[in-house]
Amino acid sequence: MRFGIIYSEKDFAGANIVNQLKKISFSPQILIIKLKKETIFSKNLNVKSFPKLKNLDFVIFASKHESEKKTPSLCLHAPGNWRDAKFGGKSGEVCLTSAYVLKYLFKELNKNAKTIKEKFEITLESTHHGPLINTPCCFIEIGSCEEQWKDPFLGKILAKTILSLQNFNSNSAKNKINNYLPVIGIGGPHYCPNFNKIQLKTKYAISHIIPKYVLPLTSKMLKQAESKTKEQIGKVLLDWKGLGKYKQETLDLLNKAHLKYEKI
Repeated sequence: MRFGIIYSEKDFAGANIVNQLKKISFSPQILIIKLKKETIFSKNLNVKSFPKLKNLDFVIFASKHESEKKTPSLCLHAPGNWRDAKFGGKSGEVCLTSAYVLKYLFKELNKNAKTIKEKFEITLESTHHGPLINTPCCFIEIGSCEEQWKDPFLGKILAKTILSLQNFNSNSAKNKINNYLPVIGIGGPHYCPNFNKIQLKTKYAISHIIPKYVLPLTSKMLKQAESKTKEQIGKVLLDWKGLGKYKQETLDLLNKAHLKYEKI
């Protein structure tokens, strides 16, 4: 897989990850783009501004993660905005991503972080924030304070996870990627305990996640999630309890769109 990395010079975690990546295995074939602005607020991330993007299959944003609780965490998610765009990108638009790549990276991240799982939360996040970019992408993040952002051990874990994409092959039986079933997730909290388990332990490969706090679901959200997944979606997974009062409304939209679904 041809992949590149984008980070901001203002981001301690992004710089940490890239520095560790260069120590492990610096390859001139891996495109690394350093931005002056924060990644989520960056614009014009396109072939006109960065011509080498046209040669890539996937882009990884190496970034910090911030949370009110300051929970030590390593996170993975697709970017985009289901509603407004307070944190970069464009209102009502999400980025193209790959269900296969997200599943692969999440499994690799959990494997590489196995020695710190008792102290760190290793988690998917629902789709959120900017920037908007046409190349398939995701964010991989260190959270949630400066001490962790600068920690070289954590940077190395994420660098190893990113570099594992050198071995990614969607047609390879070795990693069982060709047996995955691409899906989108709807419901539940921003951090996705139910979807985390599914991404790790089942055949389902989750791309975009639409959390409870942006519901009610709209046809536009559904179309965005489906069209901005590189693979053909086979089903929608519903965090049933996590839909709250929007259960029937969500089912009605899915039935109208003729999409199969499964309650989890």
